[in-house]
Amino acid sequence: MTEREANTYSPLSLAFLGDSVYDTLVREYLLKKANMPVAKLHSEKIKLVCAEFQSKVYDLIMESLTEHEVAVLKRGRNATGNTVPKHAEAIEYRRATAVESLFGYLYITGQNDRIMELFAIIINDNDQIGV
Repeated sequence: MTEREANTYSPLSLAFLGDSVYDTLVREYLLKKANMPVAKLHSEKIKLVCAEFQSKVYDLIMESLTEHEVAVLKRGRNATGNTVPKHAEAIEYRRATAVESLFGYLYITGQNDRIMELFAIIINDNDQIGV
């Protein structure tokens, strides 16, 4: 899909897809990192996909983004959803939605190498953001 076509999707629709893309990357990373029981994998996954962590990711990747990627990220952050989970602050949830929107946008436009570059930044720097 072209960038122009992808821009016609709502940020929340892109986040719907991006959530799955990001979640799959985290699962693959954890599986390759260590052979552990499924319950432990799930526990570790939750730490990396929760709104609080993704909100920190927002700041972490910001300096590595192109101008256009920042625009996609901000569209996602400013999208208004109807609900905020009870275990997350509204700002964290909005920033997490922004990250998911960006991943959805990159995926739908076929920018898989860029997704992997950003995910590497996230995983390689996760010590500095509290995981």
